[in-house]
Amino acid sequence: MSTLKRLLALGTGRFGILVAALVVVVALISLVWTPFDPGAVDARNRWADPSWPHVLGTDNSGRDIASLLMAGARTTVVVAAGAGIVASLLGIALAALGALTARWIRESVAVLVDILVAFPVLIIAMMISAVWGGSLAVVIWSVGIGFGVNVARVTRPELRRVLHSDFVLAGRASGLSTCQNLTRHLLPNVAPVFIVQLSWAMAVAVLAEAGLSYLGFGAPVTQPSWGVLLSDLQAYIAVHPLTVVWPGVAITLTVLGLNLLGDALREAADPTLAERTPSARTPVPGVVA
Repeated sequence: MSTLKRLLALGTGRFGILVAALVVVVALISLVWTPFDPGAVDARNRWADPSWPHVLGTDNSGRDIASLLMAGARTTVVVAAGAGIVASLLGIALAALGALTARWIRESVAVLVDILVAFPVLIIAMMISAVWGGSLAVVIWSVGIGFGVNVARVTRPELRRVLHSDFVLAGRASGLSTCQNLTRHLLPNVAPVFIVQLSWAMAVAVLAEAGLSYLGFGAPVTQPSWGVLLSDLQAYIAVHPLTVVWPGVAITLTVLGLNLLGDALREAADPTLAERTPSARTPVPGVVA
């Protein structure tokens, strides 16, 4: 509860929670209701201006943009959550191998991580798409693998640092196994660093899905996606610029909210950044006449 209180006390934390919760709630609502069918084409209402009942207007096919954004939020949540899970599992596994095993294994894992870090996430996604074809699964796995390596690279030295702490040595002396020490002592103490990396992974997943869908490597055109919507509307930006603004704003706010939430979680969860009582002011002696 103290961590949650510190998180809510931060403006960035409140903003990040609000944005993340809004995207999740909209995605859940879109499962059962949207103002219009996102795939319904209405040629008579092409390029309608924002007004009732099309509060954000319509696109070149007469589809309701608000409904498309709501349905696209589902894709965003699935990709962000899936990539976060893959990055977490891979990052923790590589960090543990690189910190808790024999020297030759640690050095081999460190070299492997350094090699994989050299490949940008989007390049990895495009390489996988070239083999397996474009889909949301490709985006999730490519972003998860690409950022899982980054998580491992940042978490590994933190694990090595905590590994030599007194409480870890005491746990080992009391008979705790390596896995028990990892779950009870090591991971909780590197959680602040890990949480920030995970939030960045989810933010990158949102950007990667939008970018890959824009390039044709992500979500199929039949599935609502903010990236697909941008790709469809960018050809008309000079004539109907407002239609491109809405998916762009949705992507920007989501990525910004996830990044700020990660920073706030790091500050709230880090035990070294706990609430401190302000130091008393040193009295200033008066001027003697």
